[in-house]
Amino acid sequence: VSVMVTLPHFLSVPLPQCVTVSVMVTLPHFLSVPLPQCVTVSVMVTLPHFLSVPLPQCVTMKLMIYCAVVAAVVGSAAGKLSPERSYKILMLLPVGSRSHRNVFMPLAEALAERGHKIVMLTNHPKSSKHPNIYETTHALDIMKEDKVNMFDRRKTLTGPLSLMKTVLPTLARDLYEVPVVKELYERRKEFDLIVINHMFNEIAYPFLHECTFITLATPGMDPRQSAVLGNVLNPAYVPVFIDFPKPMSIWHRFLNTLVHIGRVFIWDMWAIVPLIQKQISAQFPELPPLLELERNMSLTLLNTHFSIGMTLPLLPSQVEVGAMHCRPGNPLSQELETWITGAGSSGVIYFSLGSVTRSSSMPVQYRDIFIGAFRRLPQRVIWKYEEDLENVPDNVMISKWLPQQDILAHDNVRVFITHCGLLSMQESIYHATPLLAIPVAADQPKNSIFIKDSGLGEYLVWEELTEDMIVSTLTKIITDPLYKENVLRKSMLLKDQVTPPREAAVFWTEYVIRHRGAPHLRSPAAHLSWAEFLMLDIVFLLLLALFVLYYILRRILSAIYGSDGNTKLKKE
Repeated sequence: VSVMVTLPHFLSVPLPQCVTVSVMVTLPHFLSVPLPQCVTVSVMVTLPHFLSVPLPQCVTMKLMIYCAVVAAVVGSAAGKLSPERSYKILMLLPVGSRSHRNVFMPLAEALAERGHKIVMLTNHPKSSKHPNIYETTHALDIMKEDKVNMFDRRKTLTGPLSLMKTVLPTLARDLYEVPVVKELYERRKEFDLIVINHMFNEIAYPFLHECTFITLATPGMDPRQSAVLGNVLNPAYVPVFIDFPKPMSIWHRFLNTLVHIGRVFIWDMWAIVPLIQKQISAQFPELPPLLELERNMSLTLLNTHFSIGMTLPLLPSQVEVGAMHCRPGNPLSQELETWITGAGSSGVIYFSLGSVTRSSSMPVQYRDIFIGAFRRLPQRVIWKYEEDLENVPDNVMISKWLPQQDILAHDNVRVFITHCGLLSMQESIYHATPLLAIPVAADQPKNSIFIKDSGLGEYLVWEELTEDMIVSTLTKIITDPLYKENVLRKSMLLKDQVTPPREAAVFWTEYVIRHRGAPHLRSPAAHLSWAEFLMLDIVFLLLLALFVLYYILRRILSAIYGSDGNTKLKKE
């Protein structure tokens, strides 16, 4: 017997059946529906976690009916995420750390799995082996991690700013002289969509001219760029870089407002963008201003989530996809597995300062403090250290590279000593590992305060580090079960989402392409000037109306009472 099951237009599945036949219905990559069939059979169709459809069947006719129903349900769910065709997508992150690329890569691979062609411009060597992903580098290594010592930069308040002020204009001058970049720029209109890293990448804004683009905000919410979309976040409760106590006092709100304004003034109007604009205008004199190009943004994907950050009012064009790079742990190498399980009930401490801040670049006095503290601990320590190190205690393993998520996922890992970069924080929460945060720069102090306030770990300052402090703090985190309970609760909140963040990012990326930039998502506020948005013109009109009313009333009263008063004076 041959049975044709009615499916949505993009699927057509003939099901030949005899005494025993096994049929696999091909669906999009995230669904796989096996349908074993015989004279009398019970079929369980595997669907996403929110659907589970048992199909008892007795005769061939019933089989046909049930399969048609299931296929319709599955097809409906699949159709929402099924691409209409293969798209060409250009991803731009010519400036950024490896951690920034680690946010882009899960999205790139998920899109590539769905048949889309991805071209990625980075400042790092190729890392993906997927045939649909083509990575290219501009080979200008001025901004690579090994060229920057974050411990030196943190010594002054203006250290990171002075670095950007030097590096970004230089890259803007040199980038478009690189042949591969020049070729990509000339071909930019061939792509259905451009995805650009929103942080430090104004140098790539010429690519956006007359093209549909979205941004991927690797550091999470940026109030300045949120304002570009028409969502001005209130400095009364939304901090920038500095995490003030909650609720903020009037003094904190005043300082936070100054930071909001200063961030826009310093970056956009004085120190950075004007210098980049000068270099870009010299090469592309007909190009609109960079900040005007930015205003054509269709959507932004935010590397944050309300469960592990601040609850914010968002527009439809602001989509939270935080921790989309997080994944279940993979099996460890034999060496690491033996080392971790061999620690027994004491457990293991994992220590890494991320991809930008290198442990090997920390001042010698801090390195010696850690070595002395680790020697006193009963736990074993796995330390990501990028160079050879002498005088290492027997309970410490040194490695230049480590599979961080696989280590954090291990049940015997007790604490993660971290600089508290956003990705490291997300991974630790995802895998429910308590943290000891020792921030170095950028958003790390703010993340560290969040960790301490949420009861997920403790927060130390480099200048105050001692062996005793490290030993006592680690012991407290390991022995107090409240830290583990809190991070488990946060991990559950992070994972409890209607749509996994990676699938949400894929959907909205394709959505913008399908709807030709999705202009209907744009807030009317994005087209208002600051005077219009803050209603300064309305305030002026109200004040003018009050003044005119006051003037008229005064003249009327003066005419009434003033004339009577003059008459009385004349009679006297």
